[in-house]
Amino acid sequence: MTFFLGLTGGIATGKSTVSHYFSEQGYPVIDADKVAREVVEPGTLGLEKVVAAFGTGILTQQGELDRQKLGQLVFSDVLKRKKLDAVLDGEIRQAIDKEMEDYKFRNEPLVIVDIPLLYEAGYETLMTKVMVVYVSEEIQIKRLIERNSLTQEEARQRMNSQLSIEIKKMRADFVIDNSGTKEETKRQVLGWLDKKG
Repeated sequence: MTFFLGLTGGIATGKSTVSHYFSEQGYPVIDADKVAREVVEPGTLGLEKVVAAFGTGILTQQGELDRQKLGQLVFSDVLKRKKLDAVLDGEIRQAIDKEMEDYKFRNEPLVIVDIPLLYEAGYETLMTKVMVVYVSEEIQIKRLIERNSLTQEEARQRMNSQLSIEIKKMRADFVIDNSGTKEETKRQVLGWLDKKG
């Protein structure tokens, strides 16, 4: 039976780093961000739906989605963000479901399902267990400002668009504390795999 580990966290908590450590150990990763990019590639139904909802102003001259423009539009407006989620949710969900079914069919023992908005979108019910990558909100905001060159206010806006990391931590089956060094984080991942194995 396939064990689906839902991997989530908050923006700038280091979820991608943890996902990478699993991948390094040879475990397959379903990456929701990658899926979300694929469903809005030129010629897809997803991109058609986004353009129908937000207009052609969110496209580049080449007819591709301008992520920066769309991001500015939805991060500063809760209703627009909800609209975008509603437009793409079905497409993303379908693609993730299909990948999970494929791995189940192949009897893959452990599959990591990396979903930033796992709790927000109700994916936890599809997972065997959920792991949350955690740092305090102070560290989160500091890393986000440094990583994305945002103002304090912009960083807060992005954090507030997600469920609080403290709530996610309370709901998790497993927590990886990413406040320390990368080596410490990797040790926790390997320790979890040892226990699971």
